[in-house]
Amino acid sequence: MRQIDCAYLLTGAGVQNHQTIEVDGDRIHSVRACTQASKPRLLAMPALVNAHDHGRAVRTSSIDASGKPLEAWLQYLALFPSVDPYLAAAVSLGNSALGGSGVVMMHYTRAQGFTDLPTEVAEVARAARDVGVRVGFAVSMKDRNPIGYGPPEPLLDALPQDARDEIIRRFVRPPLAPNDYIKLVEDVAAAADSPTFNVQYGPNGVQWCSDALLEAVADASALSGRRIHMHLLETRYQRGYLDQLYGGDVVKFLDSIGLLSPRLTLAHCVWTRPDELELLAARGVTISTNSSSNLKLRSGVAPVAKMFSCGCRVAMGIDGGALDDDDDMLRELRLTHLLHLGSGFTPKVNENDMLSAAAATGRLSVTNSTDGGDIAPGATADLLLLDYDALDDDRIRDDIDPVNLIFARATARHIHELIVAGRTVVRDGRVLGIDLEAARREVVLRMRAGQPAMASFATALSHLDRAVSEHMERQFSCS
Repeated sequence: MRQIDCAYLLTGAGVQNHQTIEVDGDRIHSVRACTQASKPRLLAMPALVNAHDHGRAVRTSSIDASGKPLEAWLQYLALFPSVDPYLAAAVSLGNSALGGSGVVMMHYTRAQGFTDLPTEVAEVARAARDVGVRVGFAVSMKDRNPIGYGPPEPLLDALPQDARDEIIRRFVRPPLAPNDYIKLVEDVAAAADSPTFNVQYGPNGVQWCSDALLEAVADASALSGRRIHMHLLETRYQRGYLDQLYGGDVVKFLDSIGLLSPRLTLAHCVWTRPDELELLAARGVTISTNSSSNLKLRSGVAPVAKMFSCGCRVAMGIDGGALDDDDDMLRELRLTHLLHLGSGFTPKVNENDMLSAAAATGRLSVTNSTDGGDIAPGATADLLLLDYDALDDDRIRDDIDPVNLIFARATARHIHELIVAGRTVVRDGRVLGIDLEAARREVVLRMRAGQPAMASFATALSHLDRAVSEHMERQFSCS
């Protein structure tokens, strides 16, 4: 049995001083008063949950995609050459662990494609086991609008012939039928699902999925209990397009087909209205807000304070686009809090809500279980230990609330140890289960080697950027 002596313990009930956590296997055995001081002083809190991400091994700024609105940025992801799925997943999940996330959602919207998907996902699951994090894995599902929103012809017709041919070759292909998508998810689950790797339905978004596909997902989820992970209303262009398509009632449409339930997680919801948030809350849907990503992709600022006031279940994700491109979940926690705190003396959100969003609520979204997210006897031993001596390096006062320092300055550099299911995953800035630096070097080398073959595609993208910009503003802009 391992004993962890903590100067501070952060639980759902608040901060406790001088506590010892006893860990037996993958569970917390007991929490009791500490008899000796730890060196360094440690602050223990639940491991953080990255409730929305995509498993990218390399930062999108490295392919010159930064600063672009989502509708242009998406096509740039095809500049990433395919690499070994185990290595890519190991790098991505290792980076998440270094940032404090012991539980990670992976909406797998770009497969590497060397094998069939179930075989590939089994390799992703192996990487997750080696790194040591819990993973929710949503199988990408998309059967309409391969480029932009609506028929692709207006965008394709705006391109020079060479660029048009290149874009068609890259993006326009026959989709699977709805029932085939459902079978694919079950095949992936048979190959990779486990207590620490939860396979889910992953419709990419209403704008990319036919009504028939969404209905098939809703029915399959109701029968199987399998979770659903989907984007919704991330940008104003999506709002404009879906308002045209569903008469302003896209959320009511999703409710009418049975998609809205406690089994559903929706990423973003930046452009949701208050009445829609009330309906999502009534149905027990979880919303993953992704502040850094929304800022970097010019999507806007989600109405997080309104989500809380409506009673929504709010989780927090990084979406592959943390503020400093570093998967730092502690910094994401602070940014989200500051963005939605409001002005003056009456805060619109509070620290407890933010901590729950970052460490507790998203666990159901990722693992399909409410186990964990707190430090208490019997709970799963998923712990984040911060070096409090480094966090409070000034040590001017000894009566400062540690929560205030977390929200003022905590980042990944303050992480002493990340523990998942009783296993040390990260200690002192190093992932113990894999050689992360070697894996990253191999991935980057393969990415570099694949770039010469991307030259004609990169040229085509510059033409597509202009066409997408003009089309979106003309057809779907809303305020």
